[in-house]
This record gives sequence, C-alpha cells and structure tokens, in this order.
Amino acid sequence: MSTRFTIKRLGSQGDGVAETETGELFIPFTLPGETVTAARERDRATLMAVLEASPLRIEPACRHFTECGGCAVQHLQADAYHQWKRDKVVHALKGIAGDIGALVPCAPHTRRRVVLAARRADTGMLLGFHRHLSPEIIPIEECPISLPEIVAALDRLRSIADLVCATTKSFRMAVTVTGSGLDVAVYESGKLGENQRRVASNFVMANGFARLSIDDEIVIEPKKPIVMFGTVAVAVPPGAFLQATEAAEQTMADLVGGHLKRAKKVADLFAGCGSFALRLAAKSEIHAVEGDAAALSALDRGSRFATGLKRVTGERRDLFRRPLTFKELNAFDGVVFDPPRAGAEDQSKQIARSDVPFVAAVSCNPVTLARDLRILMDGGYVLKSVTPIDQFLWSPHVEAVALLEKPKRRR
Repeated sequence: MSTRFTIKRLGSQGDGVAETETGELFIPFTLPGETVTAARERDRATLMAVLEASPLRIEPACRHFTECGGCAVQHLQADAYHQWKRDKVVHALKGIAGDIGALVPCAPHTRRRVVLAARRADTGMLLGFHRHLSPEIIPIEECPISLPEIVAALDRLRSIADLVCATTKSFRMAVTVTGSGLDVAVYESGKLGENQRRVASNFVMANGFARLSIDDEIVIEPKKPIVMFGTVAVAVPPGAFLQATEAAEQTMADLVGGHLKRAKKVADLFAGCGSFALRLAAKSEIHAVEGDAAALSALDRGSRFATGLKRVTGERRDLFRRPLTFKELNAFDGVVFDPPRAGAEDQSKQIARSDVPFVAAVSCNPVTLARDLRILMDGGYVLKSVTPIDQFLWSPHVEAVALLEKPKRRR
C-alpha cells in the first residue's frame, strides 16, 4: 500500500527525508520539495511515483540508477549536488572550522578502482553492484563513474569471475586501472582447483590483464601493475588502497605539499603505498609509517628505484595500537596523516602534545575528522583551511583536507 509524502530535505546518505507523526521517513531517489507516493516499512520507504517533481530533478546519467546501489544522487542537479556534498563537511565541522573552501568537484568517467559483486546464478554469472540496501546483485552494462577501461572490460571481467568461481555465494572483485593494464583482485570466490587456475591464467594472459590475485595471493602477473605517485612509479600489491581518482589524489597532494613546503623532515602516517610520501620526498626527508607490510614494501621499492628524491625511510607500525608519541613526533617539522574512516583519535592526541609546526589531516569521514581536529586545536593548533574534495561521484562520501599550524612557544 502506498502513501503520499512530502520530502523536506536530503539526508546524509542521499535519501529524501519526510516528516511523519512517528518520526523521519527515508525515501531513496527523492528530492526536497517533491510530493511522492511510497510504500512504507518502518523508517524507510520504497518510492512508487513522483507526483510533483523538484525543479532540481534531472535525468540520471546511468540506465541502472535506482536499481544499482552504487550511486545515490544522480537525479540531483549539479550545483545543488555540490552544495549538498560541501554542506556535509560544513555540518560536521560546525563550531570547529569557520571558513570551509569550495568543493573540488569530481568528473564522470574518472574512478580508477571499483569493487564489483559477483555470483553464479541459473542464468549465468552475475557481475555488477548490490541493489540499494540489498544482497541482490544488479548486473551492469555501463558505469558513468568509472574509467572507460573498466567499462570496456565488463564482459571479460564477467568471464574471469566465471572461471574462478568455486562457491555458491556472492564474492567480490576489485578492479583497478594501472599503467600496465587492469589489476583484478578477487575475494571469497572459493578454493581454486589446478585446472581452474590454469584456465584462468591463460585467459588473463590472452586478454592483456596485468594481474589476477585471489584473496591477495597472486595467481598470475604478466605485468607488474604500476601506479604513478607524482614522478615515482610504484608496483602496487594485490588489493592495495588507492585514492579513488587520480585527479582527487593530485589535488590532495598539492594541498598537502603546499602546506609542508617549508618542512625539512616530514612524517607520513598511514602512508599506504606512498601517494603523499613519494611526492613530498622531492623536497623533504620522509619517514613513512604504515601497518600493512605489502604496502610499505611497495613504497620502499618505489623510493629506491626513483631518482631525485630526498631520504625516505619506512616503519611498519599499527598506529591504532601504537601511535607515534609526541616525543617521536618532535623530530619532525611536518606531519601528514590519512587514516581509515575511523579516524586517528589516539594519534591526534600525540600530535596535539607535540611541537610539530605544520600538520595536514586528510580524511574520508567528516565526523571523525571533526573529532580529530578538535583534539589538535585543543592542543594549540590553529586551523588554517579545510578543502572538501569529491572523488566518490554521486555517492554520500566526501573527502577533506585540513591544514593546521602550531605557533612557536615563547621561551
């Protein structure tokens, strides 16, 4: 049974929010000011029809929108979408940051890494994304967020999924565009038989893929997947974390590099494969700290084979369990940290106690960024700027770079 609702605002996850006698109701794919009919279930509802459309409603860029759960707001006009994204950072940092910069937008067809869902069905191999809030896999034939190389390979990727599938359950396939070709990392597809391994390897070779790995074990690697961090080439390990788009990564690196340009020694915390460290090493000595051994090894190899870099050292360390202490940090005059969504609460407490003059905080979660910035500011840091960056097009996720300085203490 459907009921009529009026949408009051756009929620943090991109759902339209209607106010009812029993509380807020979340209706995906609706916009503020619209009158809609929807079938309600508890605090969520399924959109049935838009009776009065918002003037901000536009034609979605993808035929799979509303079925595929990868995008939330393709139906929102661009300027309004950018404002909504920036407002997420403004709202999270209310009372902390007075002046937040304009959103750096994300262009379509630029996402270099996607995680697809796959499952063998009676009709054949399904490959695509999960339906919104559902385990159902929606097969895709296009994807306007992704680089064309990924879209052009969808049929071949479906064939790889079919060749490596040894489970009745769904599994994941992370696909990354690298300078050497597509890097395909499969997870939870079941134990591969020898014949499957041989057939899959032959397919990868014949179709020009750079690498196939299963649960981070390399099945075949015809070409090492190479990613450029500035001028430094890095052979990334299977399943390596990368920023979603090259353009966003470069924007973040430019902001961080500009802020730390006077720092002779920089600590890069949660350094990954070196997206910041190897760019900063052109002007500063770098100490890269990362918990993942494979990522740190890739960073180290990249620095050793590069030319024109200052000294780069690495340290494997779980910064959640054992953050760098303020005494250790005092050996540096610049720090950049880019933690997972959980943020870096304990590490921020140590930075706050330190005398490091320049700090750059990079975050994919405005809520935990707000907490970490408050810790730093309570420790004497002055927030100089916050720049929101969109690299997860048409999704609720937004990146931000915050730059801080600590005034020198008077003796």
